[in-house]
Amino acid sequence: MSDVDGVLTDAGMYYTESGDEFKKFNTHDGMGFQLLREKGIKTAIITSEKTFIVERRANKLKVDYLYQACKNKLQAAQEICSKENITLAEAAYIGDDINCLDLLSHVGMAACPDNAVARIKAIPDIIHLKKKGGDGAVREFVELILSQGV
Repeated sequence: MSDVDGVLTDAGMYYTESGDEFKKFNTHDGMGFQLLREKGIKTAIITSEKTFIVERRANKLKVDYLYQACKNKLQAAQEICSKENITLAEAAYIGDDINCLDLLSHVGMAACPDNAVARIKAIPDIIHLKKKGGDGAVREFVELILSQGV
């Protein structure tokens, strides 16, 4: 499971003069989602924002679950785990900011990009990735998950 802004993107909010919004995603992260799918691992995006851009990216990545405008990320993850007949202890999540704190504190494998906020980096046992959000952090996390023989 992954957050979007600051994880799949560089946390920037880009607007054109006419008010159109755009985000930069990393193709290495996209391949990470494919690698998980090939291993039969379900994927999810859980984000506080709601944009068509994220919906399009999730569709392109063939994400199994997309939760946008999510006020309670932990509850969303619990719903996903229930549908998949797994526990939160069997789930992994990558997040970068305080709206991910509760969920990151409850999953079995939690990670944060290098540019995560200090409060997230202080979560006990969280994996500190070398890559920044939008710069391949998700792919780094995926490779770590897969190296554990999942």
